[in-house]
Amino acid sequence: MYRSVALKVELMRSTSLQAITAAVVRRAQRQGFVVTAEIQEELTRAGLSGDEWKDVLALARPSLRLRQGRYYYKAPLSDRERQEQHQQRRIGRAVRDLVRQHRAEANRLERRELARSDFIQPVKVQTEDHREFTLLSRDLSTSGIRLIGTRSLLGQKVRVLIPRPGGAEPWTFLVRILWTCAVGDDLFENGGVFLGMLPN
Repeated sequence: MYRSVALKVELMRSTSLQAITAAVVRRAQRQGFVVTAEIQEELTRAGLSGDEWKDVLALARPSLRLRQGRYYYKAPLSDRERQEQHQQRRIGRAVRDLVRQHRAEANRLERRELARSDFIQPVKVQTEDHREFTLLSRDLSTSGIRLIGTRSLLGQKVRVLIPRPGGAEPWTFLVRILWTCAVGDDLFENGGVFLGMLPN
C-alpha cells in the first residue's frame, strides 16, 4: 500500500514538473531568457519547493541554453538545419581522419616526431564542366581547404578528391571556392568552403 501511494506521489510530482517545465520554456520564449529565480517562482506557484529548479532545468535542457547566468530560449532545429549539422559533423570527422592519416604517413616517411601543421599534397579537382586538374592542397580545416594551382577557380563549385594512404578510394568533397589571389606568375591560391561529401 505504501509503495502504491509513493508511486502515485512520484507520478504527480513528475507530471507537475513537466507542466512547470513547459511554463518555464514558454516564459523563456516570450522573454528571450529566464533566470534561476524565475524558475523557482514557477515552482513555488505550483506548490513545489524552489529547490527543485535543477530538475526543471534538466527537463528543459533541449530548449534552453546557459549563457552568462541566463537560460536563453533555443528554438528547435528544422529538418534542413538538422541535415546541415549532420553534414558538418560528417565533414568534420572525415577531415580529422584525413589530417590524422596524413600526419601519420608524414611521420612514417620522414621519421619525424613532430607532426606537420599544414596539409600539403597533390589533390585532384574536378570542375562542373568535367575538366580535371591536379592542384596542391595548402591547408585543411573542418570548414574548408586552400588549394594552389595555375588557375583561378573563383565562384566555382568543384569536387576535390583527396587520396588516402594505402591506395584506398579517395575522399571526395564538394567545395565552393569563395576567394582567389595571385601568389606568383600564373599561380593562384584558392580558398574554398566544404558544402558536403560525395560517395566514393
